[in-house]
Amino acid sequence: MEYKLTQYSKGGGCGCKISPAILSEILAAHNVGAKSNVPQLLVGNDSRDDAAVYQIDEKTAVISTTDFFMPIVDDAFSFGQIAAANAISDVYAMGGKPIFALAVLGWPLASLPASEAAKVMEGARKTCADAGIVIAGGHSIDSQDPIFGLVVNGIIDIENLKRNDTAQPGDVLILTKPLGVGIMATAQKRGLLSEEDLNFLVKQLTTINNAGEALGKIKEVHAMTDVTGFGLLGHLTEMMEGSNLSATIHYNQIPIIPAVRTYIAQKTIPGATARNWSSCSAGVVFGAGIDEEEATKLLPDPQTNGGLLIAVAPDALQKVQTILKELGIQYTEPIGTCSAAMDNRIYIHKD
Repeated sequence: MEYKLTQYSKGGGCGCKISPAILSEILAAHNVGAKSNVPQLLVGNDSRDDAAVYQIDEKTAVISTTDFFMPIVDDAFSFGQIAAANAISDVYAMGGKPIFALAVLGWPLASLPASEAAKVMEGARKTCADAGIVIAGGHSIDSQDPIFGLVVNGIIDIENLKRNDTAQPGDVLILTKPLGVGIMATAQKRGLLSEEDLNFLVKQLTTINNAGEALGKIKEVHAMTDVTGFGLLGHLTEMMEGSNLSATIHYNQIPIIPAVRTYIAQKTIPGATARNWSSCSAGVVFGAGIDEEEATKLLPDPQTNGGLLIAVAPDALQKVQTILKELGIQYTEPIGTCSAAMDNRIYIHKD
């Protein structure tokens, strides 16, 4: 029997995330960071960064993160690959090297057989092998919805640590994967996605962001994060707010999955898109000539295992582009720039 996993879950991928506004409410009394009474905690949740970072000696720190969600694709093996790649990405986004993982599994045994969960695990092991790590253990429960993800631990030389709140005025911004994952995944759940577009989607979702480890060694890379459930606008807003800067984005230079406009026309828009837009729209200004109806569907579109958003000094741009191209990444052109804080956080121009 063929099982379509997305039919057994309410959401899918990083679109399952609680909205930024509600998350802020939940965590209002639980901000733990470098200013706490734990001086070894270099990064906590106070800066909304990708992972926690804990110093273990004068030179080295441990990076620890967890990420899990409900199926974003129907195939169990692919779901495992995607969930693992997405979780590992948080270590790469800090500039770190992943070292091992633990599995987090919730499975509705009354409606899906254990053999499907085994395929999920198999896919996750494949992705972890690609990243050079093993799944060393984990925890599982019998749950109403299928859920899978990883706890991932990594290491980093403290001097190479990248945060999401340390961009500098004049930095150029690069996004290493095209937008539209949430829209495409919603089209698949509704039975509208073509086989060709599904193959493109799965390839993007399973591609690990290992460029982050190499970029960690470049001091002119001032800030980095990965674009996931809050969409490009949500994660860019976090970067600009944390760095006390503003960003100017060139809409026509943002990489977009080629077929995505076909599915926008069919209104395959995830529910999380509107929540994301509501959370960040007050700080976004559109310039003349932009199709705002399209932009408000694409720019807050929840991404799963999305691209790295990199803030790099202009004089190191070519060095970064060379590294990305050597790793097979074709999206290396700047999408915008950072500047001193202005009245709004993000200004979007057409060209």
